[in-house]
Amino acid sequence: MSNSGLHTFHIPVMGLGYTIDTPVKVGKYGISSVVSIIEDHLVEKVRKYYYEKEVDAFIPIETSDVDHRAKRITSYLNLLDRILSRQIEALRLEKFEAGTDIVKYFEMLPSSSRVKMLYEKMLLTEGVEKTAMQQQLRKEIKAGDIDVNIMTKCDRNNYDDDGEVLPPEYADAMAALRGFAQSTLSSSVVFSAGMNPRLYAYCESFDDFLPDANGNLKKKIILKVSDFRSAFIQGKILAKKGLWISEYRIESGLNCGGHAFATEGLLLGPILDEFKSRKSELEKELWMMCNEALKQKSKNNFGSPLKTKITVQGGIGTAIEDCFLREYFELDGCGWGSPFLLVPEATNVDEGTLDQLVKAKKEDYFLSHASPLGIPINNFAGSTSILQRNARIDAGRPGSPCYKKFLGFNTEFTTDPICTASREYQAKKINQLKEQKLSEEEFEKQFNFITEKECLCEGLGASTLIKDNLPLSHSLTAVSICPGPNLAYFSGVFSLKEMVDHIYGKVNILNQLNRPNLFVNELVLYVDYFLAEINMHIENISAKQTRYFDSFKENLLKGVEYYKNIIPEMKLFSENALGSFGKDLERLEDMIRNIQVPIPIVID
Repeated sequence: MSNSGLHTFHIPVMGLGYTIDTPVKVGKYGISSVVSIIEDHLVEKVRKYYYEKEVDAFIPIETSDVDHRAKRITSYLNLLDRILSRQIEALRLEKFEAGTDIVKYFEMLPSSSRVKMLYEKMLLTEGVEKTAMQQQLRKEIKAGDIDVNIMTKCDRNNYDDDGEVLPPEYADAMAALRGFAQSTLSSSVVFSAGMNPRLYAYCESFDDFLPDANGNLKKKIILKVSDFRSAFIQGKILAKKGLWISEYRIESGLNCGGHAFATEGLLLGPILDEFKSRKSELEKELWMMCNEALKQKSKNNFGSPLKTKITVQGGIGTAIEDCFLREYFELDGCGWGSPFLLVPEATNVDEGTLDQLVKAKKEDYFLSHASPLGIPINNFAGSTSILQRNARIDAGRPGSPCYKKFLGFNTEFTTDPICTASREYQAKKINQLKEQKLSEEEFEKQFNFITEKECLCEGLGASTLIKDNLPLSHSLTAVSICPGPNLAYFSGVFSLKEMVDHIYGKVNILNQLNRPNLFVNELVLYVDYFLAEINMHIENISAKQTRYFDSFKENLLKGVEYYKNIIPEMKLFSENALGSFGKDLERLEDMIRNIQVPIPIVID
């Protein structure tokens, strides 16, 4: 969790702009959050906004500077660091009076916190003793971490004015890493979306990622993973370079916001159980590999064995679920993402989109193929980006103008990579489709798949610009938003304190929808995903796909059996809740057993 060690939750990265300045909104309360640093144009606009707000002279970093991307990111992160440091200094000087931020700081801490207990004891004292305890409490105030996220797949090469490819360190993810590494922050970079060997190797270039003389790290690495195997493989790759993974952030494959990286039917419970049972093995082996690599490089080593944090995020909705996950699976904390989209104090959601989320129905949240990365992404039916996309299709001009090109990876029709959400790509692909003389039904199916892609570079940052009244990119106002399906159980606009109190079980802000256990919600999503995958391939299924589906089904059934076996351990839940949980498992087990895996049509 955070350096403060005060809260048991963090706020994960959301989109490009939804949490871009969350640290200066919640960090002064000891809450850690994650900033996306992949879109430097948005970073520069928000940097200007805060420079002017802080009455500092703003000097733009122009794109004519070959290293503008890294410099913009470094300057912005340094700015966040300064702002948060000033906020903490001011907080320590406040009086312990109702309505002040210092009181809010301590009131929001979990009851289990040592510092919260000290605060509550202070409230019962008087005179000199009270003053002394207040001074002690001021010393205990610590900021939440300003962590950053780099989606490793977003590592497009860049070119100079003559069209020549620039060296690898100027690629998108590489430059973003350099921007973070050269900042004043002492925090973590979260690597998400899988392995990027050259990015991992680049970490070695910065001493902040290596231990100092005391074995401490100024910059840490967090890996977002979907299962233990992935964590161990990536951990070994980095350990062989002398790089330690300080935290594994496990995310539900489907019950999450943003891109969805579905496992092969492996469910969250069994995944967490494997981390619990093999954590010591993981720590010991990677520590030894790390120190051996550091020795070969004549670098400082870590000395005594290290501990790595294990956290989980995706679909958590109640204090009991949060507590059970942490206690039963021996986790270091939990991530709460999508519900914070309903907290204007914490995130950037424009008024129109916020109103849509408040009124949303369960069916408005769905898994789509809108991402140009070719990875399923959670989507929201009320977004203006979907309305804009449909309007362009109706006007006979599907696709988006592509100005930023961060997701330009396709070379099917061009020498230079272009984005599959772009107007250029979709026009070429649709023309190709017309030449194939497909049936009307098949043409429509493939046409919809092509045109479903959205411009995420603009859409995932637009809400921030609208909310803060900042200049829009090319006057594009359409907002993309990708909350997890768990948001269906929250309706309303909440204060930061209300959401934190909900997380810690002091209040209940869920709506009136019947909400199954988070394990059931994830299982339902996997069953739906499994059926959709079978349906997609049923007319041309290969033996390899059949083997994949057989394994998927087997893993789902093993997951159900695992959950049935741990019901006696779920003592935090009420008897009624466990009864419903058991019935849901029986129903879903029957459904899974009745799913017929098709016989192969195509020979491998």
